Amino acid sequence: MIREASEQDVEAIVDIYNYYIRNTVVTFEETEVDVRDFSARIRKVQGSGNSWLVAIEEGRVIGYAYSTKWNERAAYRSTVEVSVYLSHTEVSKGWGTRLYDELFSGLLVRGIHVVIGGITLPNAASVALHEKKGMEKVAHFVEVGNKFGEWLDVGYWQVRLST
Repeated sequence: MIREASEQDVEAIVDIYNYYIRNTVVTFEETEVDVRDFSARIRKVQGSGNSWLVAIEEGRVIGYAYSTKWNERAAYRSTVEVSVYLSHTEVSKGWGTRLYDELFSGLLVRGIHVVIGGITLPNAASVALHEKKGMEKVAHFVEVGNKFGEWLDVGYWQVRLST
């Protein structure tokens, strides 16, 4: 099941995200987040008219996806950035695709024109997911982040939802 996130989901969302902070370069955050901070992030996303979706399997949150404003300036109002995270035990089971399918459907209904996703490179699984959604690579920034003593590249993918 996929539904909009609620306060009851925040602890599980934090657990998923903190795994990536501690163990991967997928996110450039280096300090674990707490429930209060992440609850505020979710409220901010939802309060801006965007969605924060969770995937539920057997009664537990196993992943999430959300959209945020690409830029605060008014002319960017029809462009969003998207992110998806799955529990590290639930990857490659189709949940990322299902979360994005639901998220993108809602974005289309809202009249969103362009969807952008940033990916720390290399990350073949994330690239495959974004390209499965019709996204094309439009930018590659070299060594823009440094985590765990490693210089990291970031690529950006985008898709036009409407013409």
